[in-house]
Amino acid sequence: MADFKGLIRGTPLLPILQPDTVEQAVNIAGAVYASGLRSVEVVRRTSAAAAAVSAIRETYPDLLVGMGTVLNAEHVREAVDAGSQFIITPTISEKLLTALSDSPVPYLPGTASPSDILLAVEAGLSEVKFFPAAVCGGAAMLNNYRAIFPEVSLCPTGGISGDNLHEFSSLPNVFAVGGSWMIPKACVAESDWQGITAACSLAQQQYTKEPA
Repeated sequence: MADFKGLIRGTPLLPILQPDTVEQAVNIAGAVYASGLRSVEVVRRTSAAAAAVSAIRETYPDLLVGMGTVLNAEHVREAVDAGSQFIITPTISEKLLTALSDSPVPYLPGTASPSDILLAVEAGLSEVKFFPAAVCGGAAMLNNYRAIFPEVSLCPTGGISGDNLHEFSSLPNVFAVGGSWMIPKACVAESDWQGITAACSLAQQQYTKEPA
């Protein structure tokens, strides 16, 4: 099974979509694609999510598409049936890990504490999501995890924006950063697809592993 470090294409940024309709999802995905990013997460928070994953994959076959906010075995099956190329969860449990490990696609479980990360490590994982990053200790907490879990790489999401992106992306144990700030709500509401492309392009410029 592919690791997420090798899976995410291009700049290690993961824009998060929450589309109300399939048409909207395809338009957003097209705007992301136009920026040069090649990975997107469609969160499972609206009834359009599964159909959106399928439509984006069909319209943009070069775009890596996954489903997020997956919480149980039924959600895992839904994601796989929709054609998700990866699965991301907001939290972690032994039961959820079992369902994920039985799926045929790569997955990234959500963690928010050292005990969560330890549960993932005990399951044989070395890559996890850290959510919600900004309110769970932020970049300082992730920096502390380097000593506790030197073998673990993290993808923080939640409360990240262009203002604090570098705090996270500059950490050696961060392999990618996800967030919805790259898809501004105002742009979605106004069908401003070029605005989304610009936001994603700016995020790529701001993402760096070098000190500011």
